[in-house]
Amino acid sequence: MKKQAYNFIKFGMFVVFSVAYAGHISSAFAIDVKARSAVIVEVSTGKTLLDKNADTPMAPASMSKLMTLYMLFERLKDGSLSLDDSFHVSENAWRKGGAKSGSSTMFLLPGQNVKIEDLIRGIIVQSGNDACIVVAEGISGSEESFAEEMTVRGRGIGLLDSNFYNSTGWPHPEHLMTPRDLATLAAAIIDRFPEFYHYFRETEFSYGGIRQMNRNPLLYKNIDVDGLKTGHTLESGYGLTASALRGERRVIVVVNGLDSRKERSKEPERLLNWAFREFNNYSLFKSGEKVEEASVWLGKAPSVPLLVKDDVKLTFKRKFRRKMKVKLVYQSPIPSPIKKGTEVGKIIITIPGQSNLEVPVLAGANVDQLGLLGRLWSAFSALLFGVAGA
Repeated sequence: MKKQAYNFIKFGMFVVFSVAYAGHISSAFAIDVKARSAVIVEVSTGKTLLDKNADTPMAPASMSKLMTLYMLFERLKDGSLSLDDSFHVSENAWRKGGAKSGSSTMFLLPGQNVKIEDLIRGIIVQSGNDACIVVAEGISGSEESFAEEMTVRGRGIGLLDSNFYNSTGWPHPEHLMTPRDLATLAAAIIDRFPEFYHYFRETEFSYGGIRQMNRNPLLYKNIDVDGLKTGHTLESGYGLTASALRGERRVIVVVNGLDSRKERSKEPERLLNWAFREFNNYSLFKSGEKVEEASVWLGKAPSVPLLVKDDVKLTFKRKFRRKMKVKLVYQSPIPSPIKKGTEVGKIIITIPGQSNLEVPVLAGANVDQLGLLGRLWSAFSALLFGVAGA
């Protein structure tokens, strides 16, 4: 990174402190996306790096099984269930999701009792519809009741445009999610259930003597992908919700509406590589960091430290770093009395193609006002010599 250039500009009673990165300035270019719907999100900052119909409801197919898993993980986390507990395979689960259904299946048989850990692997690796229905019935008594709970719980974790009518993603005209909701759900699973996330990396699972491979094509490539879930129906096309961790950056990509398995293998890989290549995270300030020592008017102390209220970490195109501008704006001198923690200014961050970000700046100390004689003397001195800091 090149050395920062600092400039101080005074406008009447206000001080503007600016930081600019010198260097060549380039324009941003969009990337073509073959999928009907797509979104890419930088997890640590929540920044959307790519949006193609990201907020348009779509048929999610088996990607909605992530919500079934979320519901199960919650109960494992709170201790109401354990990995060694078992659920019963009903006739209904077998008929709707077993071998007889002709859909993705774990090949469970009616009357079996199956360990929850096996059901997790059966959902993630084998995309078993029977495993999903067994979980739904085991938790809520029926798949219908479970789907209603999925919708309600989904709202609670920020899935604002998702409606669930089954546990499997089986086609239903009102069983819909948006790419953004899928990205939000994936991020929630990664953040809240790290002890279970490793299942998404598994590439194969055998149950009942039948070995099946994980359908996520990116797990077999050396591109740092460690989850999550594929989906496919005639209506939805081929879809994938995937996440990759490179260094300290985690990126989630959701694509849907692709035409083939081959496209599902190539397109999200291309988009992930683009996201890591073109964007980066930049930590500009830490919470409590001192950015300036500001003059105080009529105070017992001549100055007060100005501190950043919150961490400031941004994601934007690498090429725009050179055009980023940061301004610290506050009234100078700051009139006393000053209470520690009071907002006395703001940092304004300008990045091409993005709305300005304003970050509050707080007083870092209490400053009492001078007594009457002190204020009179300071006022007299100001008339003779000018106001310090003005």
